[in-house]
Amino acid sequence: FNQLIKCVGVEKPQNLLDTGPPGPGLGSLRVSSSVFQGSDSELKPDKDGVSDSESKVDSGVPEVPVPPDDTPEVLNKALSGLSSRWKNWWVRGILTLAMISFFFIIIYLGPMVLMMIVLCVQIKCFHEIITIGYSVYHSYDLPWFRTLSWYFLLCVNYFFYGETVTDYFFTLVQREEPLRILSKYHRFISFALYLTGFCMFVLSLVKKHYRLQFYMFGWTHVTLLIVVTQSHLIIHNLFEGMIWFIVPISCVICNDIMAYMFGFFFGRTPLIKLSPKKTWEGFIGGLFATIVFGILLSYVMASCRYFVCPVEFNNDSNSFQVDCEPSELFQLQEYTLPSVLESVTGWTTVRLYPFQIHSIALSSFASIVGPFGGFFASGFKRAFKIKDFANTIPGHGGIMDRFDCQYIMATFVNVYIASFIRGPNPSKVIQQLLALRPDQQLHIFNSLKAHLIEKGLLPAMEVNA
Repeated sequence: FNQLIKCVGVEKPQNLLDTGPPGPGLGSLRVSSSVFQGSDSELKPDKDGVSDSESKVDSGVPEVPVPPDDTPEVLNKALSGLSSRWKNWWVRGILTLAMISFFFIIIYLGPMVLMMIVLCVQIKCFHEIITIGYSVYHSYDLPWFRTLSWYFLLCVNYFFYGETVTDYFFTLVQREEPLRILSKYHRFISFALYLTGFCMFVLSLVKKHYRLQFYMFGWTHVTLLIVVTQSHLIIHNLFEGMIWFIVPISCVICNDIMAYMFGFFFGRTPLIKLSPKKTWEGFIGGLFATIVFGILLSYVMASCRYFVCPVEFNNDSNSFQVDCEPSELFQLQEYTLPSVLESVTGWTTVRLYPFQIHSIALSSFASIVGPFGGFFASGFKRAFKIKDFANTIPGHGGIMDRFDCQYIMATFVNVYIASFIRGPNPSKVIQQLLALRPDQQLHIFNSLKAHLIEKGLLPAMEVNA
């Protein structure tokens, strides 16, 4: 009976009987008005584009408090006479120029500063996502969630950065005894640190809240997967040459700006429900603008050794160096144009850097697939009924709002380099050989000499010697 009453929307059983004069049967049943208006209320969307039915489904998720508007007072006064639409346009434009200027400054300061900035951005993005989880989680007063989240961040960073140091600073590590020991047992230490956090989580489980705690445990690990892993790949891309860091990031920034501009002035057709302000006009305009931008930027940067040479550590000066003989990828070559393009341009050949051709793939991915990182973030924010991850940057939201597309781009660039660009690295092979025992080195030397003699690559004079 209780289940039947619940299904038809009748109020609680103790309130079923009317206190008025008795009537036939159970008396006057006070039935909720939603029973008779259910079809309208379920289909009617609210002001945010979310239907009442969606709100009911998500009603068990506490809403995250909306952060206050941190737009500088100077801008608020200067733009007070404009509509909210144009005010937001100017705020976003001014802050975008400021961020681009800051990006140029950190590029000028060199790869070490870039790595530190990547680490700072990673920590801030992690903080913004975990803060949303804590706002939902804090009301249950369960222990150790925030502490364990930051502990796991420390463990994962120790593992990834330790791998990077061992890989790229091998000679330095072998030279210092403490570093050599840490490098040798690095993975065991990393696993022991993680296992400690795992045990702490098990000990923190509270009766009646097991499901929620495991939910937040998964929240933390997915955040680590999205944020820390991708930032680690960004640093690996940087070591391949600053051009592999700057061009992909610049393409994402360009696509974000141009899609916004085309959508602002020409947008009419909605692109996806998760982001109602995104339009097909902005999406297509941003695609073509980004491809052109990527080709031009690649042409400028490919001619400079500072950008194309791999970032390596100089053991003599104990500093990074970016000096090398550019590979064929960054040397001008002549290409014959297809007949269709020849009839349009009147040119039979064109001189390009091979990297410019690769830049088309990078800019196309940044324009076509990259925005799905933003759509993913939009779905996440709508799930918790928030506009932005934070209010760190006025008009733009939090750091995560600006870097949601960068992370998926970093993975693509790393996979692209491994699949189509990178070959065997002789310097790393030599470093590994120098770490072997003398008898192992001698065995490899004799094997290599015999192989070269067999191939006829070793001159007879050197063989006799």
